[in-house]
Amino acid sequence: MKYDTNPEILKKQVIIETFRSSGPGGQRKNKVETSVRLKHLPSGITVTATEHRLQSHNLRLAFERLRDRLKKLNQPRRRRIPTSVPVRAVEIKKEGKKMLSGKKRLRRKIDQHPDRWEE
Repeated sequence: MKYDTNPEILKKQVIIETFRSSGPGGQRKNKVETSVRLKHLPSGITVTATEHRLQSHNLRLAFERLRDRLKKLNQPRRRRIPTSVPVRAVEIKKEGKKMLSGKKRLRRKIDQHPDRWEE
């Protein structure tokens, strides 16, 4: 699904939420809601920015992050090119199976019936 990355259209598709950021910063950080959280409704992506002291800087940074995430979503996934299993890998797998079967063979109980020995 393709998402539009045009700034004017993005502003209409986003819910902007401001909040107080956590961590050190003193009185300003505890009083002012400078952090910004954007919720993109069509895609469900949530992006936050809390680095700067000014809300406008955080808003710009959050929109940049949202645009980058949408661009990444818009890129088509690269197809996997199927390849055959290397011969050496098959040999190693078979050797491992032989080792395991030999180990299990040693765990078997020895037959104690003497009439079967005469065969």
